[in-house]
Amino acid sequence: MYREIRRNKINTWLIMTFFVLIIGGLGYLAGVIYNSYTVTVFIVLGAVGYTLVQYFMASRQALSMAGAVQITERDNPRLYRTVENLVITTGMPMPKVYIVNDPAPNAFATGRNPENAVVAATTGLLEIMTDAELEGVMAHELGHVRNYDIRVNMIVYGLVVAVGMIGDMLMHITVFGRGRNSNNPVAMIFGIVAMLIAPLVATVVQLAVSRQREYLADATGALTTRHPVALASALHKLQEHAQPLKRQQTSMAHMWISDPNKAGFVQQLFATHPPIESRIKRLLENQAKF
Repeated sequence: MYREIRRNKINTWLIMTFFVLIIGGLGYLAGVIYNSYTVTVFIVLGAVGYTLVQYFMASRQALSMAGAVQITERDNPRLYRTVENLVITTGMPMPKVYIVNDPAPNAFATGRNPENAVVAATTGLLEIMTDAELEGVMAHELGHVRNYDIRVNMIVYGLVVAVGMIGDMLMHITVFGRGRNSNNPVAMIFGIVAMLIAPLVATVVQLAVSRQREYLADATGALTTRHPVALASALHKLQEHAQPLKRQQTSMAHMWISDPNKAGFVQQLFATHPPIESRIKRLLENQAKF
């Protein structure tokens, strides 16, 4: 477990390096199109600055995009006390607790580190879960916090947006720009290809980051509660009652415990989560170890 947490911290820097290389490549292409490498420097520095801002702001943005509202124990004693009991058990700092007014059952965690963490649950989740199942779900989310997955997720969230913005800008200057090479058909083709590939690469990175971390958070949650069957039951309910969130955001899909996007072939192909059946199977097969 501790080895996995250390690996997650290392992955943070690897992901940042990977995205810097992508952003540098896109910036270089823009410099070629405009025949000025000042453009390259401007794009790279701008993207790095944007990512740093996102590192501190992405959590707030994700909560806003989800329509989450912070609560106290008085507002919802059941959810608040469930989280409070879990952090007492694990010795973690108490995170801020939020509720999303949405009938789709789901939950997520965000924040830079355990000292600045947030956990959120939808009203739909609270309606269908038993106390034991709710505890399993929130232990899963706190598992993301303990494993520093929330830090990696936030960096990915910010960098995905940065790459998408640069891809859109590159397409704009390729088609509508007035640089010396803006009418170069080869440069235009590269620009269009880069614009199309950037979102795909960002999605692939989200997949790589998210899937194994979901398995790890399931295991961490089961270890915390010593009740893997309850988490398995909660996952089964999430599958049975699955429905898209009112406010879907592809860029933060990897943060939720269950994929919030609409079902379909393309969504399944690029799912940010491993199949729920596989997660349930792992929990039940390893319940003796928990």
